[in-house]
Amino acid sequence: MASDAAPGRDVRRAAFFDLDRTLIRGSANYPLAVAAFRRGHVPWRDLVADTVNAISFHRKGSTDAQSVALRERILAAVAGTKQADLVHLADEIVPGIVRRLIPQSAALLAEARAAAMDRIVVSASPIELVGRIAAALGLEGAVATRSELDDDGRYTGRLMGEFCYHHGKVIEIEKLAAERGYNLAESVACSDSVSDLPMLERVGTAIAVNPDRELRRLATERGWRIVDVGRKRH
Repeated sequence: MASDAAPGRDVRRAAFFDLDRTLIRGSANYPLAVAAFRRGHVPWRDLVADTVNAISFHRKGSTDAQSVALRERILAAVAGTKQADLVHLADEIVPGIVRRLIPQSAALLAEARAAAMDRIVVSASPIELVGRIAAALGLEGAVATRSELDDDGRYTGRLMGEFCYHHGKVIEIEKLAAERGYNLAESVACSDSVSDLPMLERVGTAIAVNPDRELRRLATERGWRIVDVGRKRH
C-alpha cells in the first residue's frame, strides 16, 4: 500500500474495505436477522429466507437482484421501529461478527495503518451495524446505508442518501473524501465482488480479496493485487 506521493507533501489517504466476504466471513446481515427474529421484529418465513440467502452468499456471493431485494425488505421491516432498538440489536451481535474477521484481511488492515491510511468499512448494510463493527475493530470510520428517521426517532421506510451498493458506494466515499480531504487517487479499495468494480476503479490502488470469478479475471488482466482466503484456487 505504498504511496506515490511526493516527499513532504501532506496527503490524506484512506483504505476502503468492503465488509461481507472481504473483511469477515459470510454476511453481517444474517446474525442481525436472527437477533431481530428473537425480538419479534422478523417473521419466521423471512428468517428462513435469510438463512437460504446466507448459505448461498457464503458459497458464491450475492447478486444485484438479491441486494436490491434485501434493501427493500429491510426498509419495509424497520418502518415504524425505533432506531434505538436496531442499535441495541447491533450491539448484541457485533462481538460475534468481529470474531469472523478474516486473517488475511486483518493483515491488510495492519498494512493500511502502517501506511498512515484511515481505514473505512464500506457496506450496503445499515450504518447502525457497520459503524459499530468499524469501531469494534478500531478503524477510522464507516460508510453504509442510512435510513430516514421521523421526529420520534423511528424509521420511515425510506432511504436517506444512497443505497450503499455498486455506484452508490462511490457516491458515498466521494462525500466522505470531500469531508475529510482524502485524495482518492492515492487511496486503496479492497473487495471480493465485481459489484464493487466502480469503487475499485475510483481509487488509485485496487485489491481483490477472496475475489469472485469475474473480479478475479479483471484483477488478473489489470495487474491488481489478489489476496486469497483459505485454500488456494487453481
